[in-house]
Amino acid sequence: MAAQATEMLSVDLSGQIALVTGASRGIGKAIAVALGQSGAKVACVARQREKLEEVASQIQKAGGEAGVFGCDVTNSEEVNAVVEQVANEWDGLQILVNNAGITQDTLIPRMSDEQWDSVLNTNLRGAFLFTRAASFPMMQARYGRIINITSVSGLMGNPGQSNYSASKAGMIGFTRTVARELGSRKITVNAIAPGFIETEMTAALGPALQEEVKKRVPAKRLGQTDEVANAVLFLASKSAGYVNGHVLTIDGGMTA
Repeated sequence: MAAQATEMLSVDLSGQIALVTGASRGIGKAIAVALGQSGAKVACVARQREKLEEVASQIQKAGGEAGVFGCDVTNSEEVNAVVEQVANEWDGLQILVNNAGITQDTLIPRMSDEQWDSVLNTNLRGAFLFTRAASFPMMQARYGRIINITSVSGLMGNPGQSNYSASKAGMIGFTRTVARELGSRKITVNAIAPGFIETEMTAALGPALQEEVKKRVPAKRLGQTDEVANAVLFLASKSAGYVNGHVLTIDGGMTA
């Protein structure tokens, strides 16, 4: 089945500063581009600066503003430095999207300490570090939108992904707790849990396994990165001011 064309949500984010981790490819790239096309100035964060330059260039060619920031999301000093630089040089930070994530799949009897630690550190610790750092300029401005990209694996589990599922389930608990902590400062904290989205990661499954996945999804197709980006645009907008601590699944009905 051919990919579905996605109409982008119309949201005005003019004058706002957004930071997106894991912005170099896949869902993160789509989110960064969508935010830029909606008027936000986007700080694109990842380890691979070369791919980030391509994303920033795409935003700029569409008339938006973007900057590139290389960062190890598990390194507290690097994270603090990036957030401080963005907030100081760009005069604020209104939107944070914690998207950076990795997988290292294997069944639990064969999972190494390194495989467990690297996934939990990137996916969960990274979200914690950026949220903590971003909370200061947001609290000072008494406004903010924090959006954590988790996964349906954190809701239902997935064989071979105990580390990934644990990290994504942790993000959901983290989201709901921080939403309670920061809500009185007009800062919302929400999560988006994508199902199987058409990215480089799902392409690696191969055609046969992709077809099996589609059979499990009521929509009978993989999701598109722009469909996740649309959800981010809504949660980042002022229209979503009373949505807080919510987990929005985008999975074609798989967890229904």
